[in-house]
Amino acid sequence: MAISKLHKFRLALFWRLFTNYFIVILVPVIVASFLAHVLAVRTIEKDAEKLNDVVISHFSKQTDTALDSLKTNMINMLSSSNLTGVLRVIDDSRENQQRAEQFHALREQLMKLQSDKLVSKVFLYFANRDLVADVDIYTDKSYYFKMSYPLGDQQKRDYLSRFTGKKMMDITDSSSLGMYAVMSYPFNTENPEVYLVVHFDQDKLKEQISIPEKWVTGTAIATSQGEILNQNGLTEREVKAVLAHTRANAMSSQFLVTDEIAMSLVKSRFNDSWYYVTIADLRTLMKPAYITRVISWAFLVFFLVVGSFVSYYLSRRWYRPVQEITEENKELSQRMSGMVPLMQELFVTKILQGEYKDELSIAYYAKEIDFSYDKHAMRTVLCIAFHYNSEVYEKLSETTKSFMFVEIKELIRKSTPSMVWFCQTKPDMMACVVTHDAFLHLGADEAADVAKLVLESYSQYFKATIGIGKTVNAAEELHESYDQALSVLQNRGLDADVEICRGPLVGERTQWESFLSVQEVNRIFNQCKTREYDKLLESVCEKLEEGRHKNATAMQVKYLCTDVLNTWIRAVETEHNDFNVPFFSSLYVRLHSVMTWDELKQCFVEIHRVLFRTEEPDQRTKQFSEILAYIHDHYNEELSIEYFAGLLNMSSGHFSRTFKEAVGEKYVEYIAKYRLMKAKQFLLETDMKIDEIAEKVGYWGRNSFIRTFRKYEGITPAKYRSMDH
Repeated sequence: MAISKLHKFRLALFWRLFTNYFIVILVPVIVASFLAHVLAVRTIEKDAEKLNDVVISHFSKQTDTALDSLKTNMINMLSSSNLTGVLRVIDDSRENQQRAEQFHALREQLMKLQSDKLVSKVFLYFANRDLVADVDIYTDKSYYFKMSYPLGDQQKRDYLSRFTGKKMMDITDSSSLGMYAVMSYPFNTENPEVYLVVHFDQDKLKEQISIPEKWVTGTAIATSQGEILNQNGLTEREVKAVLAHTRANAMSSQFLVTDEIAMSLVKSRFNDSWYYVTIADLRTLMKPAYITRVISWAFLVFFLVVGSFVSYYLSRRWYRPVQEITEENKELSQRMSGMVPLMQELFVTKILQGEYKDELSIAYYAKEIDFSYDKHAMRTVLCIAFHYNSEVYEKLSETTKSFMFVEIKELIRKSTPSMVWFCQTKPDMMACVVTHDAFLHLGADEAADVAKLVLESYSQYFKATIGIGKTVNAAEELHESYDQALSVLQNRGLDADVEICRGPLVGERTQWESFLSVQEVNRIFNQCKTREYDKLLESVCEKLEEGRHKNATAMQVKYLCTDVLNTWIRAVETEHNDFNVPFFSSLYVRLHSVMTWDELKQCFVEIHRVLFRTEEPDQRTKQFSEILAYIHDHYNEELSIEYFAGLLNMSSGHFSRTFKEAVGEKYVEYIAKYRLMKAKQFLLETDMKIDEIAEKVGYWGRNSFIRTFRKYEGITPAKYRSMDH
């Protein structure tokens, strides 16, 4: 009897709990599921269709704008390129200088037009003259379409047949040549003088018309004549569907749905016969609606099952004391309290990185983690960048490193009277948010000085740089102060163990040139060819001393050092291929890891030792080294092969063969190339006349010098000088 009563009691308790659960929770869940099924799903379907319309509209406007911009650039180029002046001087053989200037200006205009992101090639086709000009060359039509832009005979006839009559950006699609546009000049004549031809970059055009939305499976530009000018991602079935609808008749924008595929067609503003087409997968587009429908029913079933189990469980476990639950909650609370400092640092990090930019979200999350702060206090962010001393720092254990940074934070916090927040934004970066104290006149500069004093006691482990951001009046503006502090850090130097960067901004600290000039690059190559390796290291050390004297920033010095290393590597590759890409990559990593002048100088000493290592020469190599040294010192004199052959007790023929085996070049060619190397140096670095340079480098006549220079360099000395200037 007692068991029966106990069973009834538990059953009654179960139904009582379940009834309460049904009234309080299940009824609202049922109503919500019904509304989601009836209203939300329909709303999502309408929104999906609207979203598709918005995306295709934006896509069409963006593409039209790009094409309109290209058309405007073509018109501006033809209007402002002084084609009239070019046409006037083409046939005038007496005005070579003026013609060269006119074509130079014309090529600059073509180069500017070719820089458009949708353009792959641009040239001018002169209808009534045997002339074609592009950004690299102007020449006759036969040569151009054979060498510069080779076309087959039939392909060329079809292509050139387009250049008749008036053209105002007539766009043609060719299966072999792709899309290209033609515009005639003068604009309003049926017999134009010039045609401007612009070939589209098919890949860039595909990128232009591509839409990154997952539910968009393909895009295309189609014409009312049933042509696909460009498409991205369309299947064969989708291409046929597009052609069928565009061939039907002239139509305005519309949205069609067939076999789980949604097709949107929007008429182009750029060309009335064009349509922009997008193909959307209805399953993907309407996926939120399907998911909402399934979730609403699953939600209802879930709550029904959960309610039953919860009611049953509570009815059986009702006898448990409330005190046990309280003790468990207390233990959980203690665990959470130990995580509060970590959560608060993470919260500050998100504020500095701009994830929370409004006052309401910051106040909400601060309340959630019990983070108290003054909403309108003046604050400044200090960014502390660390450059670790690998010889000392890497020997420490991870625990020791963690405790060391905890100790640094506590020392800075105790030494600063105002409130300070800390967070680790990067592995080598610590941010310090300082709250200004108007009563104590404590601001960012004073806090930075305090941090500097603390960090100096740890200088054996790292070099530290403190960047001071701007002062802001609200917590939601702290990301601006953090960004400026990072920008200021780029101006750090290479001297002090602990440095404070208060400004100026990047690029305003010094006007020191941080890249090698053309003359300096050529000098390095010449010194490598003549094996004057010691001078390479001396010039780098001089540059570093100059940078230290001018107080150059670490970024400027790194740019220069990277340029020097690039030039050294190029020079080494021309001599031998003993090194591979991973080795060169390790040199760049080594260079960018140093952060002091001494480290930088030692780094180049080590790189120089590896790249330009020398071996002890044997007797024959030593003899030829002395001969080469003599040639380098007396290159402007007559150097007879018989003279050197006699010194080594050889015949002229045997000496010539031995010289090539030892040096790698024939005796005559080596002397000629060395003289030309010196001549190029005089051409670039002096204003000496050609005759003077010819005599200076050992040639008896101007013509002999020019002939030899053209043989090895392919151009005349005067042309070489003008090109490099």
